[in-house]
Amino acid sequence: MIRQVANAGLGRDDVLKFWFGESDEVTPALVRQAAADSLLRGETFYAHNLGLLELRQAIAHYASAMRCDGAHPVEVDRLAVTPGGVNALMLAVQALVNAGDRVVVVTPVWPNLVAQPTVMGAQVHCVSLKPRDGRWTLDMDELLQALTPQTRLLVVNSPNNPTGWTLSRAEQQTLLDHCRQAGTWILADEVYERLYFEASPNACAPSFLDLADPQDRLVVVNSFSKSLLMTGWRLGWLVMPPDMTQEVGKLVEFNTSCSPVFVQRAGVAALAQQAQITPGVVAHLKTCRDTLVPLLQALPGVQVSPAPGGMYAFFRLAGQADSLATARQLVQQAGLGLAPGDAFFNADGAVRPPEFEGWLRWCFASQDLERLRAGAGRLAQWLQAKSGL
Repeated sequence: MIRQVANAGLGRDDVLKFWFGESDEVTPALVRQAAADSLLRGETFYAHNLGLLELRQAIAHYASAMRCDGAHPVEVDRLAVTPGGVNALMLAVQALVNAGDRVVVVTPVWPNLVAQPTVMGAQVHCVSLKPRDGRWTLDMDELLQALTPQTRLLVVNSPNNPTGWTLSRAEQQTLLDHCRQAGTWILADEVYERLYFEASPNACAPSFLDLADPQDRLVVVNSFSKSLLMTGWRLGWLVMPPDMTQEVGKLVEFNTSCSPVFVQRAGVAALAQQAQITPGVVAHLKTCRDTLVPLLQALPGVQVSPAPGGMYAFFRLAGQADSLATARQLVQQAGLGLAPGDAFFNADGAVRPPEFEGWLRWCFASQDLERLRAGAGRLAQWLQAKSGL
């Protein structure tokens, strides 16, 4: 659905584009230079399936340093480097899910997280967060009831795309305890863990890695894309139980063989500079959020609350039940490119409750705050024209 809206705006320079989930800021020069130097050295050959040891060691150090108390270090034997976070997620699903398995996914969520187990033939059951005055909350009792003993895998994205909702540490402990007892695997998409506004820019959102033992049935996915401004590079990683790592290495061979060496060299440079890169990214995103959300809140019929994490404003327009049609109209009539909220709910044909209708996602990761203000102005003018005022 997002691509449908984006295709409607192709070739139009007058459209303000906020539909895709990436910053418009270029990857820092030092990171780009590391890749260029690698290419000039002729590093154009295959690498280890699991990634360069230097990069895996850097990821292990970084991931361990992010843990809240230092009691849960991440070791190299639990890591695999992948061509992007999306590939890491797919590898995890390929490793864990067979046709007919029951998989529970917390929605609304990035569509791939529902589609990937569906591709593997799983029976996907979605449990939705609930909107409360624009803020999204989890009904833990409902989720625990859905996690039956027959559930093979729980998929949860926190901080969440598109809502910004973030699991608390207590909620993570509840889920971990339940899944331990039931034998259910957890696949945690934590690619937005550093884009968290409830702590200092050097901190991160609560992670299952803060609580779990290495042998727990837990796979955590992360990425260089968001907090290190490397979306187009396609570089991510998996953290998993050590007994699983070599098996995932086989799946990497069957999928992509390896991540390109020059991209991995860029990843090493990015982690070496992350203390200079990421806090500035987070601080600017918070400014973007705090610029856009009040403008949206001031518009009639708009329901939105500041997200605690991520890079999105997920808001509801009263009286606009079909978000795909609304997003198309906004492109055509207002020159405003947003993602339709329907893309993030379970697309199984089920009738949605009214509170799940009319949502739109706005990626506010813009270097130019005036673009955000101009976009809010276009939305205001469109709403005014729709109301006939």
